[in-house]
Parts: sequence; C-alpha cells; structure tokens
Amino acid sequence: MCSRSGNLGKEGGWKEVRLSLYPQMAADPIHGHPPWALVLVAVSVGYFLADGTDLLWNQTLGQAWDLLCHHVVVVSCLSTAVLSGHYVGFSVVSLLLELNSTCLHLRQLLLLSRQAPSLAFRVTSWATLATLALFRLVPLGWMSLWLFQQCHQVPLALVILGGTGLATVGAMSINLGVHILVSDILRSRPCPPILGNKETRGTRTDCDGESITRDDSTLSLKD
Repeated sequence: MCSRSGNLGKEGGWKEVRLSLYPQMAADPIHGHPPWALVLVAVSVGYFLADGTDLLWNQTLGQAWDLLCHHVVVVSCLSTAVLSGHYVGFSVVSLLLELNSTCLHLRQLLLLSRQAPSLAFRVTSWATLATLALFRLVPLGWMSLWLFQQCHQVPLALVILGGTGLATVGAMSINLGVHILVSDILRSRPCPPILGNKETRGTRTDCDGESITRDDSTLSLKD
C-alpha cells in the first residue's frame, strides 16, 4: 500500500503540472485536450476498475458499498469521455481529486500502526484536510459551476450523469472532511487501554472504540 500511495502522489503531481502546461483543457473542457490527456483518462478508468475488483474480492459488499458507488459513478463519467473523445479536459480536472489520496493513505497507515496520538499523525491530518479542500472541494466547485453555466450546450443525459457524479463525490468528500476534522482534530486524545476489546483479523480499534478496516481504498477510512 505504501508504494501504491507514492505512485498516486507522483501521478497526481504530474497531472497538476500537465494541466498547468495545457491551460486550454480548463478553458475548453469539451474539446481542448492534447493526445496524452485521453490516454491518462483511459488509464484512470482501468485503475478504478481494478480497484473496484479488488474491493469486491477482499471485502464484503456491506464494507465497500460506498466506495463501489463512487467507483461506478467515476468510471461511468470517465468512460463517456474516453468513448466520445469529448470532455477529456473536464475529466482531467476531475482527476486532480486524487492528489488528496497520498495524505489519506498515509493517515490510514498511521492509524493502523497505532500512531494516532503522535505529532506525525496530527501533521498528516492537517495536510489531509488542506489537500482535501484544495484538490477536492475547489475542483468540484469549479466543475459544478462550469456544468451549470454550460448546461445549454451539454446533452441532458450528460448533465444528469455529470451532476450525479459531482454530487456523489462531493457529498463523500465533505463527509470525509468533517469526519477527519472531528475525529483527528477536535477529539484528539491518547488512547487508554480498554479491557476486553478484541481485535479481529484485518481490523483494529481507535480511541472511540470504532473499527479500522484494513483496506487501501482512497475514501474508506473506517475509523
């Protein structure tokens, strides 16, 4: 999972550099994109499909239903861009959300290694919140505004699909941010020993007695 997190961080930073070098993707998200952008979106579709398969293989549907819904919506939106050859710039902007993944993975590793009260965990929590706001909420707000302003030239079916995707990912991101703010910042305290608290294989328990699931998904932090 560590190498996977590092790869996500490098890929996310490269996306940001490329987007800054090709601002026409943001100026014209429907048609303005270089050839590499279509390849990037296609590879991202493959990543989400592989990650969804991994979730189904290693977790129960009850544990992974939220992430599976997220992946279904994302794959549907990105696949539309790949198959049509349009809205690729819009899709690349949406991939900026994955820049937050490195902090989310690092936070989960610290939770699983019982480093929650540490300075490293607090710094990671603040970094997670900062990147969540900058690379999730800001792009989501821009995409929502663009879709609202351009709804007259976007087919109704794509407006519904895009709106559903933005609403789903936006709700999950806000919920995740509030959860991290409350559990890591507002209620941060050392974990006292709890007698009779048994850990099962693949799970641990945090300060609030809630289970932490051993998975390496981006948004599913069961703490």
